[in-house]
Amino acid sequence: MKRRWKSLFLALIWVMLAVGTSILIILTQPIAPTPAQATSKQNQPQQTAVVPAPNEKASPEPALSPEEIARQQKFIEADKLYLAGDYAAAEKLYRELKQPFAKASQTPQAKGAIADLAQLSPAGKVYWREAQAGIATKMQTRTLVALQLLTEQYPEFIPGQIKYAEVLKEYGDQKKALEILERATTLYPNQADLIKTRVATLAESKKWMEASLAARQFAILNPNDPQAPEFIKLADKHLKRYKSHIRSEIRGNTIANIITGVLGYAVTGSLIGPFSALDSTILLLQGEESVGEAVAKQAKKQLSVVKDEALSAYVNEIGQKLAKVAGRDEFKYEFFVIPYEELNAFALPGGKIFINAGAIAKINSEAELAGLLAHELSHVVLSHGFQLVTQGNLIGNLTQYLPLGGTIGQLFALSYSRDMERQADTLGTRLLVASNYAADGLRNLMVTLEKQRKNAPPSWLSSHPGGDERVRYLEEMIITNNYNRYTYEGVARHIEMQAKAKQVLKDKKERADKKRRDR
Repeated sequence: MKRRWKSLFLALIWVMLAVGTSILIILTQPIAPTPAQATSKQNQPQQTAVVPAPNEKASPEPALSPEEIARQQKFIEADKLYLAGDYAAAEKLYRELKQPFAKASQTPQAKGAIADLAQLSPAGKVYWREAQAGIATKMQTRTLVALQLLTEQYPEFIPGQIKYAEVLKEYGDQKKALEILERATTLYPNQADLIKTRVATLAESKKWMEASLAARQFAILNPNDPQAPEFIKLADKHLKRYKSHIRSEIRGNTIANIITGVLGYAVTGSLIGPFSALDSTILLLQGEESVGEAVAKQAKKQLSVVKDEALSAYVNEIGQKLAKVAGRDEFKYEFFVIPYEELNAFALPGGKIFINAGAIAKINSEAELAGLLAHELSHVVLSHGFQLVTQGNLIGNLTQYLPLGGTIGQLFALSYSRDMERQADTLGTRLLVASNYAADGLRNLMVTLEKQRKNAPPSWLSSHPGGDERVRYLEEMIITNNYNRYTYEGVARHIEMQAKAKQVLKDKKERADKKRRDR
């Protein structure tokens, strides 16, 4: 009986301490300073980790056929021409090597954008007049039908796209308005007025991070546009709003963490769980960078980061090149190679990205590797991981039960939604284009993964569903936007790094075999 009263008394003290500490944190915790960038299914966590198991076995690598070797040599020749500045000759050779997309051969290329009504065809003008008449008489069906037909048949008429979105918002269909604007900005990413409308609509929908990124990408990809400075201000404004929103969410979860901590103490009699829950809250209040730093510190110890300087520099150079055009320079981006066989990679909040040596060994070119890094980098700049972490079910309440500790353990098993994956694919491809890599780098990576699926699904693909579908929509995006897939592949350099990656894996296997023999 005395022991029970003692436990209850200690629990009461813990509650008072936790409440007081939490209130102090909420009132005084500043937003953590953000260091500058270094130079040089549903949203539920699954217990299928994206980190490969330590006892994974290597699958035998098939030797290249004479035809594949010859094709590889032609790519090397094309890359040399490209690097020498002979872009026309390089493109000619790339075109000889790359077949038209089979899955999207019927996709039409987007027509040139027009803003002047006088340039619209007679039929298009009829739709526009009908829409204006519908607006004047407040006839919803007449207005929406005319604008739908106009945007479907004449998507190049930018005022029509903007008006359709505005009318949809006026009638309360915010979701449809965003869909229209997403489609339109995919077709015409350099139209300032269109992007501005999408940014405003995203902000109205409280999608501040997406609004910030849309504005910043326009400014980065169109530095000579007179409105670029205005877009940078918009990006900063909405990023600030996003951080404020996240901070509010974390504060709301603090009380849940306190209750969980008390229950954990009552069940286990240990204060480790309660203090870990409180630590998680403090960490999350400090921001994405702090979360990523904390997890990366443990990950580097557990996963044995590769020390090969040339291999690490290769990955870091590609990653930093992509990060410069990604739209969020408040993060310190770091890229690590880890000695695992599988074609796999994962990203942590705040710009910490880990890639398996096996990915480098299995991927065919620098452009494909850039596609993998661009996809993971996109998850970072879109704050996908941090959004999942700040949901109540991922903060503190599981801390004492996970092998790597709460938030940290969950970060290795994040399950992104389908929308998140598509966003990362879309932004990743745009990053490739902006960095002058072949636009089909990510698409080709998907093809490589699909080929490997015949034996066993690669971890990266199993945690990123819909390979066939993704190949198709990536092809459609490349064709529709006339992105250049006949540019730098980086085959010779990648072959050299492939050899280093394979040596890393071989050395690891030999050490493991020796260790087993010595037991």
